[in-house]
Amino acid sequence: MPRAAQGTVHVWLVMMKAMRALTRYAAAGIEETGLGLSDFGVLEVLLHKGPLPVNTIGPIVDLTPGSISIAVDRLVAKSLVSRAESSNDRRVRIVALTPRGKDLIASAFRKHSGQMNGVFSALSPHELRMLEAVLKKVGKRAAALMERRGCSK
Repeated sequence: MPRAAQGTVHVWLVMMKAMRALTRYAAAGIEETGLGLSDFGVLEVLLHKGPLPVNTIGPIVDLTPGSISIAVDRLVAKSLVSRAESSNDRRVRIVALTPRGKDLIASAFRKHSGQMNGVFSALSPHELRMLEAVLKKVGKRAAALMERRGCSK
């Protein structure tokens, strides 16, 4: 294997190991709030983007149409979100945070944000900006290569 290819594979392995560690840490913190990862994701999107159609939320949080429907049903049953027909199109269901849901996710997100600040505090502001730029560049390249292959994700 050419030396450059070994370097890229090594970087990928390091990135995957870092991501697994970061994901485990984040998941443990989120689960301490009493929320599962998909519920946290749905509530977080609604907190930061406002009410959205169900079919818009799924792709944002990487849930299939069936999974997002189940997640929304679960959150409705817990009185954390409401679901109503769109005034523009009766086929569309709009999901919104309830006051109880907003309180829960605001608190959970503050905790999560603090934990992520703790992880990334090992980086200088310059390193953090550089990491963000490099990850975006790699992510966009991977997405473009997937598109060329005719893959949707």
